Amino acid sequence: QVQLVESGGVSVQSGGSLRLSCSDSGGTLRYTTMGWFRQGPGQEREGVASFNRLWGRPVYSDSAKGRFIMSREDDKNTAYLQIDSLEPEDTAVYYCAAMPRATMTPLSPWEYDFWGQGTQVNVSL
Repeated sequence: QVQLVESGGVSVQSGGSLRLSCSDSGGTLRYTTMGWFRQGPGQEREGVASFNRLWGRPVYSDSAKGRFIMSREDDKNTAYLQIDSLEPEDTAVYYCAAMPRATMTPLSPWEYDFWGQGTQVNVSL
C-alpha cells in the first residue's frame, strides 16, 4: 500500500530555513523516482526537485537551484527537501510524489503515480 506522508510545513519569516519530510512506512526503495512539487495560491503545480535513486543525484527547477536541497534516505523510508533563504514567493502547499520508474521529465507532475496530501509552507516578510 502506498501512503506518502509529508511533514514539516510551517509559518516562517523571510530568510529562514526549513526541512520538509516525506515518509512511506511501506518503504521508499520501491520508488525509483521521488519528487517535490509546490502549488501556490492561484498557481499551477510546479516541480521543484526530483531524485532518481539510480542516478544518485537530484535535479532542480531553475527556481529551486541554489536554495533547495533534496535528499533521500531509503533506509529510513524518507525523502527530504531543505529550503534555505526562504522568500514570500515560496509560500505554497508542498507535495511529495513518487513513481516506480525513471523518467526523462522528472519535474513534470503528470509523470508521477503517487502523491501525498501536502504540507503548507507560509513565508512572511
